[in-house]
Amino acid sequence: MKVGRFSHEGALAYGVLDEEAQEWVLLKGDPMFAGYDTTGERAKITEVTLVAPVIPRSKVVGVGKNYHDHVAEMKSVTGGDAPKEPLLFLKPNTAVIGPNEPIVLPAISQRVEHEGELVAVIGKVAKNVPVEKALDYVFGYTIGNDVSARDLQVGDGQWARAKGFDTFAPLGPVIETEFDPTDAALQVRVNGEIRQDGNTGDLIFGIPQIIAHASAAFTLLPGDVIMTGTPAGVGPLVAGDTVEVEIEGLGILRNPVKAS
Repeated sequence: MKVGRFSHEGALAYGVLDEEAQEWVLLKGDPMFAGYDTTGERAKITEVTLVAPVIPRSKVVGVGKNYHDHVAEMKSVTGGDAPKEPLLFLKPNTAVIGPNEPIVLPAISQRVEHEGELVAVIGKVAKNVPVEKALDYVFGYTIGNDVSARDLQVGDGQWARAKGFDTFAPLGPVIETEFDPTDAALQVRVNGEIRQDGNTGDLIFGIPQIIAHASAAFTLLPGDVIMTGTPAGVGPLVAGDTVEVEIEGLGILRNPVKAS
């Protein structure tokens, strides 16, 4: 089931997509908290403007170096081998934007790069969750782009500033509640050119392991999102580019790029 958040008739609304009719069935509220009661109204997909399907209430959790091929390509940049446990970092929720919103290149960075990723959306409070029960805490899945100021990441020696700029966490286009995250093609294109071409089945640490590891350190709240890592092929973005992240079964997250 595809759940969307969008602007409709001047207000934000939530809906469930009727794919056959190509219409949104409007919901009374955020289904994560209010369930799936409908208003009785519908809207054609051409009548709404999609926004970020979720704004994390507390945090965006990132996972670094979670594909072996990406570990190899980053070795000369950030050093090190594949981590022995999930390598976590945080992005502020102010970094989140939705489909078709521009990624803004900060003037203080000379190299901003795309990182297309599968994103898990947390659906209920999670603390000290065992691996075998971790997927019970997932509301659904969406697509993310862990945009990174690579030069600042290297210069700072830690990742908060480099990955935390406003607009550096595009999410969308929708949340899919019935999705198998273990084997889905993931591709990133810039101006139509393929840059990243991977599969979620190649994650070093799967989503259950990531949730268990993260929730042992800090409480995950409903609406928090986990960016699960990116495959090889990360590369620069410049003003005027259009970057697309496509994951099989989840759709395409598309964002233009502009200068600050």
